[in-house]
Amino acid sequence: MIRLTCRACKAGLSTVFCDLGSTPLANRFLRADQLKEPEPHFPLCTYVCESCWLVQLPAHEQPAAIFSDYAYFSSYSSSWLAHARDYADMAVTRFGLDSSSRVVEVASNDGYLLQYFARRGVPVFGIEPAKNVASVAREKGVPTESIFLGETTARTLVAKFGTAGLLIANNVLAHVPDINDFVAGLRVLLAGDGVLTIEFPHLLELLRNNQFDTIYHEHYSYLSLHSASRVLASHGLRVFDVETLGTHGGSLRVFVCHDDSVRPTELRVKKLRELEVRAGLQQIETYRRYGTRAARVREDLRALLRGAAARGERMAGYGAPAKGNTLLNYCGITPRELPYTVDASPHKQGLFLPGTHIPILAPAELLTRKPRAVLILPWNIREEILAVLAPARDWGCRFWVAVPEVTELRGDVASGGSGDYGEVTQGGAIDL
Repeated sequence: MIRLTCRACKAGLSTVFCDLGSTPLANRFLRADQLKEPEPHFPLCTYVCESCWLVQLPAHEQPAAIFSDYAYFSSYSSSWLAHARDYADMAVTRFGLDSSSRVVEVASNDGYLLQYFARRGVPVFGIEPAKNVASVAREKGVPTESIFLGETTARTLVAKFGTAGLLIANNVLAHVPDINDFVAGLRVLLAGDGVLTIEFPHLLELLRNNQFDTIYHEHYSYLSLHSASRVLASHGLRVFDVETLGTHGGSLRVFVCHDDSVRPTELRVKKLRELEVRAGLQQIETYRRYGTRAARVREDLRALLRGAAARGERMAGYGAPAKGNTLLNYCGITPRELPYTVDASPHKQGLFLPGTHIPILAPAELLTRKPRAVLILPWNIREEILAVLAPARDWGCRFWVAVPEVTELRGDVASGGSGDYGEVTQGGAIDL
């Protein structure tokens, strides 16, 4: 029997947090000629470390197999672009960035963020292992290196390009199986007086708002401020400030410096740590209680979709996000219940969802097919999608989400949802 150990602190793992069965990789979309080929499935069972409280998924597949050719392009969400633009404006002002500065982003995707610094005359450099995505960034004029970051590759980059005054790592810390080597690479890349900012979905919001669909094989770790701070501190890095964000259903942005920096640690860090303790993030019973909530969603979504199919009602999906693939595979949904979904990214159109083999069409198909109802899979940008779907109201189309529970959306509010739903739709941000 293989003994599981924590990827951060190396303590033994035995406590299951959430078991979603066995699923294919969430972003391994299929061409039509691949539908009859064997499709690898991997366990999707997360554990919690009772030593450092990091929730984690064992690495069943290595990053090179997932990220070398990637289907996710950040620039196809207008709300995410607005988030990136606002971040750039904040950083330029707060840290006094100009033409003498250097901004480096790890997991820079298609240049969605760095382009806003470049437009303001700030030198930028991207690190993006997915070669197909990196090439799009270069076409935008964003210099990009296609490598996986670790301590060794960071030293190579510093020797060639120097260190970063502002180093950015958005939604990538959760995506690395060797979190210690990755953080060691960040430390090497960061200039002595530099600032590192890291964004990641907040484990507290996953717990509060039943965001089990954000569990998939690309997400090796599910982070709290406590667990992130511990792994950073083990490499001589200190969290000196923190912000709560509405992105991805509720995220944290931590501001990090070298441990010997003169930057003071802001009071917000202490207050958020205390909030996590009060919420039970360092109590094992909090994690043991969680698993039944996903099962309730599974039964309710099956009833909704199978009931609509039995009545002959046309129903469609909107979006092809990784979280949607976790949801549909866990719930055992097939094209019989959900005949198709649509997605704005041309890189996904014409392909099929992994596992369920539901076809992905262009959004214009909704105007032609006029479904009776639409299941919004990327619930974290539901306001953006509801605005796009406004014409569908003319034929009486109804809109649904499945997380935190199966809920019909009416206008800009949820009908029949839990009392916490309004908090989810606002990103679940915590008022500090």
